[in-house]
Amino acid sequence: MAKDCGNHGRDHLFRSIITCVAFLVILVLLIVLIVFLVLRPHKPKFYLQDATVLSFNASSPNVLSTYLQLTLSSRNPNNRVGIYYDGLDVYATYNNQQITLAATIAPLYQGHNDVDAWSPYLRGDSIPIAPFLVDALTQDEADGFFFLWVKIEGRLRWKVGDWKSGRYHVFVNCPAYLSFDRSNDSSFPTQMIRFRQSSTCTVDI
Repeated sequence: MAKDCGNHGRDHLFRSIITCVAFLVILVLLIVLIVFLVLRPHKPKFYLQDATVLSFNASSPNVLSTYLQLTLSSRNPNNRVGIYYDGLDVYATYNNQQITLAATIAPLYQGHNDVDAWSPYLRGDSIPIAPFLVDALTQDEADGFFFLWVKIEGRLRWKVGDWKSGRYHVFVNCPAYLSFDRSNDSSFPTQMIRFRQSSTCTVDI
């Protein structure tokens, strides 16, 4: 009988330990879920506010030179979460081909509901382009307008109190609608009408 009582006591102790561990795991998961729901960070919002094409020239054989200035802004929509940008690279594309070198925005911290703006210059000198892009440019010039896409790539971290998250890749895509300046008679005008309509960008993290 003593042996049976001993086994019964060990089984009861084992079940108690299992119950306590399960309770602690559930409690930790519940706390993590509550913190996530309360502090869940929202993606930053990016806007292309202005784009001025200072030069846009195509020449033989299939070479494009581009020079433009942009005004970009970013807003942190979070009330309790700050954002560290660990460097952002900005470049322009036309028909899915990169046509400028990347301009780097220095690392910065964006506080709760803060807004930051940048005005980088993007340049691409004698960038080789696919032959079909020359035809596309000719058609766009005949239509009187064309699209550029301004892209931003980099890393960010979330900050809650003294805690900082790991680095996340951020990719931003901004459409830029521009019109050709008809006052220029060249095949590929060097001046474009200034883009003035603010454009909302898509953000993937």
